[in-house]
Amino acid sequence: MTSPPAIAIDTLEKTYAGGKRALDGVSIDIPRGQIFGLLGPNGAGKSTLINILAGLVNKSGGRVNIWGFDLDERPRNAKVSIGIVPQEILFDPFFTPAETLELQAGLYGVPKSRRRTMELLRAMRLEDKANAYSRTLSGGMKRRLLVAKAMVHSPPILVLDEPTAGVDIELRQQLWHYVRSLNKEGVTIVLTTHYLEEAENLCDRIAIINHGRVIANETTRTLVGMAQEKVVEVTVDRDIVQPPDASCFDKIEIIADRTLAITYRKDRVNAGDVLAALQKDGLGIVDVSTREADLEDVFLNLTRTADAHG
Repeated sequence: MTSPPAIAIDTLEKTYAGGKRALDGVSIDIPRGQIFGLLGPNGAGKSTLINILAGLVNKSGGRVNIWGFDLDERPRNAKVSIGIVPQEILFDPFFTPAETLELQAGLYGVPKSRRRTMELLRAMRLEDKANAYSRTLSGGMKRRLLVAKAMVHSPPILVLDEPTAGVDIELRQQLWHYVRSLNKEGVTIVLTTHYLEEAENLCDRIAIINHGRVIANETTRTLVGMAQEKVVEVTVDRDIVQPPDASCFDKIEIIADRTLAITYRKDRVNAGDVLAALQKDGLGIVDVSTREADLEDVFLNLTRTADAHG
């Protein structure tokens, strides 16, 4: 028996008053217990999708089911099943972090005996700031407070909308450490991000949205495997003045006196063909190393193809 998805989105549509179509029939199932990445260029529709899940934007069509609750039929249950960490940092500057979390827990009807204010502040490394005014917190601290705020009612799903935009590396790593630990405890994480290396390192599965449509929805491993360009760096036995030319090379660059970087498409040729072409040119091969393509290549290729066909 496979368990139902954490979030089931079926032919979701959103057209704004001015006629701008932000979502054009989006269907995605987000499996329970995974870290799921939602990627796409600016304006692709990611934030509209998150805002519909959060109940901040009304959809124009389609269905959304959150933790088994239909968003139209049981909006309260759906809302309680999800915690959203928004992109914008919004706070009442006159409340302390502890008061902010207590207030939020109250809004969700969490009884005093079950509130986890200090536990959440500790997890977010804000314990020592529990009673400081929120306006005195740094940008990174405010972002961590937003994560704590989204977790006050212990939702089974946490959605992070661009959580590390403009955040320093150290904080980013702290945040990821916490996200991974939540996920180990069984929380389903949905993440929108601009940082492709972040998605590649964290996500089990990734959907890519472009112009309001889903153009890919695969496991991260499958997506990275779709990268067709591969680069091989070859050191040869003499100085190179003119780079050799062969039909199996997509691109060739001299990166040092005796080292070439050759790009080829792995759906057409393999590294053996590339090396054979060099030897045919009379070059002896001293050393070879390959650079794997990454998610960025896939992302650019997919969005480019979608644009060309759009």
